[in-house]
Amino acid sequence: MVDKLADAINTIKTNERIGRAECTVPSNKLIKSILKIMKENGYIGDFEEFTVRYNKFLKIKLLNKINMISVVKPRFSVTKDDISKYEERYIPSKDFGIVVLTTNQGLLTNKEATAKGIGGSVIMYVY
Repeated sequence: MVDKLADAINTIKTNERIGRAECTVPSNKLIKSILKIMKENGYIGDFEEFTVRYNKFLKIKLLNKINMISVVKPRFSVTKDDISKYEERYIPSKDFGIVVLTTNQGLLTNKEATAKGIGGSVIMYVY
C-alpha cells in the first residue's frame, strides 16, 4: 500500500457500489479528517476506530449516497481564484458535490475555502 488514502477511498467506493452497509479501512489522521468532512456533508454515516493487534482500523457506516468518489493525482496547487475551475472539472454541477482541499488551515471543502478566500492543494472529490 503506497497511497493509503487512495486505497481507503477505493474501498469505500467498491463497498458503496455493491450495496454494503459498512466497510473497514486502515486508520490514519488524514483519512479520519476526510471521513469527518464526508460525514458533515452527509455522504457517510458514523465511523469508529478499533484496534486489531497493533493496527488501527476505521469501521464506516455507508449510507449509499455516493455517486462517485476519487482521489486527485497529481495533487494540484490551487489559488483562491482557481477553485471554481477545479469544481467544474471534477463535480458535474454546482452545489452537487464537494472538492476537498488541504490548506494551511487544515482540510477544507471548496465552499469553505472560497468563503475564507484561501487556496491549497486538491486532494479528492465526492458527489
